[in-house]
Amino acid sequence: MIILGIDPGLAIVGWGVVEQRGGRFRTLGYGSIQTPAGMKTEERLSRIYAELTALIQKYKPEQMAVEELFFTNNITTGIRVAEARGIVLLCGQQNGVKIFEYTPMQVKQAVVGYGKAEKKQVITMVTSILGLKEPPKPDDTADALAIAVCHGNTGASLLAPYFNLK
Repeated sequence: MIILGIDPGLAIVGWGVVEQRGGRFRTLGYGSIQTPAGMKTEERLSRIYAELTALIQKYKPEQMAVEELFFTNNITTGIRVAEARGIVLLCGQQNGVKIFEYTPMQVKQAVVGYGKAEKKQVITMVTSILGLKEPPKPDDTADALAIAVCHGNTGASLLAPYFNLK
């Protein structure tokens, strides 16, 4: 199964594509979609949609795992991230990819074994699990790969072939 992991954001959307077979992962690609701060919001959202569509067409993922929205005190930033996350969800749906969502705590638990793990621990484990030569950069990309691994290790992805969840 091919899984596209997404760490949504307006400035940076981290993405990672892994193939899972028999409990093993193979990294197919990873990177980030970046939009400059001076660009109008609608143009940034449009760029995210277009680049994500191209990634879906290139890798043909069966499932997409997206991090649920989490923000602290800055509501303006939270709203912008929510807009970008909405574009990600729309793009996946319109391209026929089954979407699953995970909280940051679920991702940390699945990858590190501890729901309150530090970002450095997540990056170290993702690098190890996927057999990467060096930690993926930026951090948003590492997070996206962690989300994909999280999904690959959950019952939803493992049971998908039996319940037509593709």
